[in-house]
Amino acid sequence: MNFPKIDDTVRLQRLRLPQGKLRMVLDTDAYNEIDDQFAIVYSLLSPDRLSVEALYAAPFSNVRANDPSEGMEKSYDEILQLLRRLNVSPDGFVFRGSTGYLPDKNTPCESEAARDLVKKAMSSEEPLYVVAIGAITNVASAVLMEPEIINRIVVVWLGGNALNWPNNWEFNFQQDVPAAKIIFDCGVPLIHIPCMGVTTHLRTTVPEMELNVKGRGAIGNYLFDAFRNYTDNPFGWSKEIWDVAAIACLIDESWTPSHLVHSPVVNGTNPWGTDHGRHLIRSAFFIHRDPIFRDLFRKLEAHAERKDA
Repeated sequence: MNFPKIDDTVRLQRLRLPQGKLRMVLDTDAYNEIDDQFAIVYSLLSPDRLSVEALYAAPFSNVRANDPSEGMEKSYDEILQLLRRLNVSPDGFVFRGSTGYLPDKNTPCESEAARDLVKKAMSSEEPLYVVAIGAITNVASAVLMEPEIINRIVVVWLGGNALNWPNNWEFNFQQDVPAAKIIFDCGVPLIHIPCMGVTTHLRTTVPEMELNVKGRGAIGNYLFDAFRNYTDNPFGWSKEIWDVAAIACLIDESWTPSHLVHSPVVNGTNPWGTDHGRHLIRSAFFIHRDPIFRDLFRKLEAHAERKDA
């Protein structure tokens, strides 16, 4: 498929975050684990910076879902659970995504989410930040359905491992390798948030969650219970809240230091390939864990105080 070509000057401008409020949508496999829930809440509690226009349910399959269709539907239901506790209406805001993964690099998976993404991207000249924290099927499908959105969006994807990691056995990436290949090949402005080696810094513990999340309203208790119930024995145990990094990088880019690199070559789940003739993307190489968690905790506390007032 022929994709639009973006001028290098325009690309570099898109890869620098502007001041003020950003338009964004969030594509999430919300039921897959427990970190998506934190990322969804974090985005919705950051209205001074992020104008969240839609939430999309992404497919996944593992022990929590027998197939991608079930995973997507469970993710959709999990989003609704969160919104109920935040008193946010899902009407016209939450969309079901694909029921499967891309069959090949040319065939999109039609869905409400992909169609809405195209609609929102094409509705304004102002860039739409497309934050994806699961398999990137819905986003790749939208690009295939309407390649012109490449000129209207900036993709932030938490998927794949660090560029120097010895493999790409990472859940979001390996779920739909053809979709990942489209995102890295098509030339869309891309902010890449790697997992192993980068967002692995974003760890927390049951005592920290109990101190700063439990008791922060209905949503705080929901998040704490999900975290505490993830392990049978919290002694000496910590857990990554990976997906929060994809939100944090838009709130304050200094929290996720990054550099410009040539878009790596997708080689399945093998290590990234290198080709210095390819377009530039921005790739995070570190996470400053403490300011991100402080910001999240303060926003949960402020939200609970507003509800109690």
